[in-house]
Amino acid sequence: MTFNTITTLITKLLDVMVVWFLLYYILKNLRKNVKMLLLFKGIIIIVALKVVSDIFNLVTVGYLLDYVITWGPLALIVIFQPEIRNVLEYLGRSQLLGRHKVLTVDEREKVVYEIASAMDYCKKARIGALIVIERDNSLQEYIEQSKKIYADISSDLLISIFFPNNPLHDGGVIIQGDKITSAGAVFPTSNNLRISKRLGTRHRAALGISETGDCIALIVSEETGRLSIAIDGELNYNLTLDEIKMTLLEELRPKKSIIMEDEEENDETIQND
Repeated sequence: MTFNTITTLITKLLDVMVVWFLLYYILKNLRKNVKMLLLFKGIIIIVALKVVSDIFNLVTVGYLLDYVITWGPLALIVIFQPEIRNVLEYLGRSQLLGRHKVLTVDEREKVVYEIASAMDYCKKARIGALIVIERDNSLQEYIEQSKKIYADISSDLLISIFFPNNPLHDGGVIIQGDKITSAGAVFPTSNNLRISKRLGTRHRAALGISETGDCIALIVSEETGRLSIAIDGELNYNLTLDEIKMTLLEELRPKKSIIMEDEEENDETIQND
């Protein structure tokens, strides 16, 4: 096998991998966007009609479909400009090097404890709260438009931020690592048609920001005191405090830690054998 053959093979393999990655990314995000899902169904219907018109020689239908296929992409760019912009913004927010700080076990437990304590107080006092934890996708866009704090995370500080009559209590708090970076942040609300009409602005904002990235959004309902969490465009409503803690501990667990623990378990097994 010559060098040129190997180069050609690698190039073709890379080409196929890029295409499959794009398809995977599109299909992964389709379920989060109702409009894009309807668009995808529409494209499938048009392709199916084109195939049928070619098989049965439907001249008029085929002629019209040719126009749709020719000018359709341009029309889609105009009609779905907001969705395309959101996808580009999502790619721009991605951090190639991952989370800016990987928490140790002690730091992770402290963060979860302080957040859970604040949520428990807000639950009992019927204080509305929205807490968003940054992970691999940057939230700098929302941090720049909110009030900078950059303080060590503590339940007392979180409670004071969301306390009624505080100027920042209506917005959301953004947490990076073990720091409260900003407060009073405004997030985009979700357009998901499946959301219950009983849910308020905080729940819609939490779901909306979780749809645009990989952050974790925590909500305390001002009306009912119920606790909820939104991750990857999915809202888990009316959870217990223990469920919130367990979810946070699992979601904030670094991937490297999992690999190292698995390796340590394998080493221990080999030593025991």
